[in-house]
Amino acid sequence: MGRVSVDHYENFPVASWLCPPDLRPAITAIYWFARTADDLADEGDTDPVQRRADLAAYRQDLQALYQGQAVAQRWASVFAPLQAAVLRHELPQEPLLQLLDAFEQDTYNLPFADRSALLTYCSRSANPVGRLLLHLYGVQEASAQAQSDAICTALQLINFWQDLSRDIPRGRHYLADTDLQRWEIARADLSGLVELKADAPQAQAMVADLVAWAKALMCQGQSLVHRLPGRAGWELRLVVQGGLRILEKIEAMNFRCLAQRPRLSAWDAPVLIWRALRMRAA
Repeated sequence: MGRVSVDHYENFPVASWLCPPDLRPAITAIYWFARTADDLADEGDTDPVQRRADLAAYRQDLQALYQGQAVAQRWASVFAPLQAAVLRHELPQEPLLQLLDAFEQDTYNLPFADRSALLTYCSRSANPVGRLLLHLYGVQEASAQAQSDAICTALQLINFWQDLSRDIPRGRHYLADTDLQRWEIARADLSGLVELKADAPQAQAMVADLVAWAKALMCQGQSLVHRLPGRAGWELRLVVQGGLRILEKIEAMNFRCLAQRPRLSAWDAPVLIWRALRMRAA
């Protein structure tokens, strides 16, 4: 279930062996729709004005698809399988439009004033994916949607904290002004802290607080794993445990995310499987 580049969608369950086979084409179609939009918003040297024009054209094709009209050939390889998924599973349009809203916001690269603004962004960039998956799984209860939102937001935040050492030098990160101010860190000093690759107590304390926030959100939503049918529930167990494992690795490196990037490896698989098996219903 969580920006949709490969880097930020490490936990996206794309056609894995646990994914219900009959849903794989639809899930893959959603992934490539989001991935392509993310590339339009963020890849290459295209100027922001052109990026927004491309996203507007992409949005028009999506709307045309839902209106039963022909779409342009430019993204036919994306919209053909998406159309099949829409027709077969009656996928709602609104979550897909929300994803495009988030990608358009990315083209402006404006700082987030506070955590509330960041959560609003996640409600468009991450949560719609979870809502679409719930739709495919036939789970529509409001409480399940709230749990899905918590998991998706947590995964998005985990990706953000995981990628700080890469995103800050690119001039794009998701640290809110209020968090930087609380820990007396100037936004202009972040690149220097990354380049030092040394202990930075204030930054580490800030990351520790951000990790606790993400973990609390994940714990808030994780009981959703018991509400999803069959393979979908097991898929989500591994996704949840993967996110929590990244947080564990951040803590093990003393929250030095500005100096190095934690990541999962094959050695983590047995841990994730064991912990997934031990998740019990509340």
